[in-house]
Amino acid sequence: MALQEEFEKQGIWLFRYRGTLPLIIFVVGAALYVRTKIHPETFFLEETPYELYYEYFCLLVSLFGLCIRVYTVGHTPRNTSGRNVKEQVAETVNTTGIYSIVRHPLYLGNFFMWLGPALLTGHYWFVLLFVFIFWVYYERIMFAEEQFLRGKFGKTYTDWAENVPAFIPRCKNYIKSALPFSWKKVLKKEKNGLAATFIVFAAFNIAGEIIQQETKYNYVVIIGSILTLLMYFILKYLKYRTKVLEEAGR
Repeated sequence: MALQEEFEKQGIWLFRYRGTLPLIIFVVGAALYVRTKIHPETFFLEETPYELYYEYFCLLVSLFGLCIRVYTVGHTPRNTSGRNVKEQVAETVNTTGIYSIVRHPLYLGNFFMWLGPALLTGHYWFVLLFVFIFWVYYERIMFAEEQFLRGKFGKTYTDWAENVPAFIPRCKNYIKSALPFSWKKVLKKEKNGLAATFIVFAAFNIAGEIIQQETKYNYVVIIGSILTLLMYFILKYLKYRTKVLEEAGR
């Protein structure tokens, strides 16, 4: 099998499990975080006044990634930039807004969302490993997606892709989004991302304090996880039991 077909085949498979396989990296990162708490001398900020600020920095990195996803999803029409896993779906090519400066903004957002917990481990060799794995992993997925879009939209897609970078934004090319921002679509599609972010950081914090037999809990992330989890269940009810979040074309 030619390398092009092999990359596409791998990308299609990874696309289907893109929400599951990264959990392996998360489990490894969690184990390293526990090790850091057991052996605080392995991380130079551990048990210093700056440890809490570093935790907030890591949280902000993840929230920055979520903001990228929120901005992307909020300006896109129905059946684009979705969470579908069985097959590629795209009724149009998004070329304005954030898609005018980067071709894969959702994966850019994912990168920062996962980078936060990776940084939190305190092992920078693991951060470099995470960046490498993410690159190889999503490179295949992006390749498969672009093959699908090239086949479906032809010159419309290739003309746009020729001037827009795949992953590192080129902000000078920004074109205002063709659609207004939709909070309803964001609340439907990204509710789990916010809750998951706070839950991960809260779980790390609680586990770390238990391991070190301390009670210096970060109540900001703990309360944040409770509130965002509550919001998740409310929004899930509204999505499936009411039409409050419904919006034509979004």
